[in-house]
Amino acid sequence: QVQLVESGGGLVQAGGSLRLSCAASGRTFSNYDMAWFRQAPGKEREFVAVIRWSGGSTSYADSVKGRFTISRDNAKNTVYLQMDSLKPEDTAVYYCAARRSSVVLRTTPNYYSYWGQGTQVTVSS
Repeated sequence: QVQLVESGGGLVQAGGSLRLSCAASGRTFSNYDMAWFRQAPGKEREFVAVIRWSGGSTSYADSVKGRFTISRDNAKNTVYLQMDSLKPEDTAVYYCAARRSSVVLRTTPNYYSYWGQGTQVTVSS
């Protein structure tokens, strides 16, 4: 089992920044690819960003490319999502997720076995 706990959400004005953290425990963190997803009210959960176990490869949704940065610190068992130039449409509950590392970086929720409880991000206009 892998336990994931997100933190860092909050209320921010458009154009501002937030940094989300996801602390992992329970298994060897460096064996897992880590991803961020988000879900707005009335919408399906959508992919935001993913990072390979080594940190050597990343992928982003087009809607956040150039504004968000995913990173990880395997020594601290933590993955981060730096969010800059936030827009009201970024408002959602943000979830981190983990899956055993594979050759392909997965961007759909059904590939991920472990999920955090989510953290709310609200961007005001």
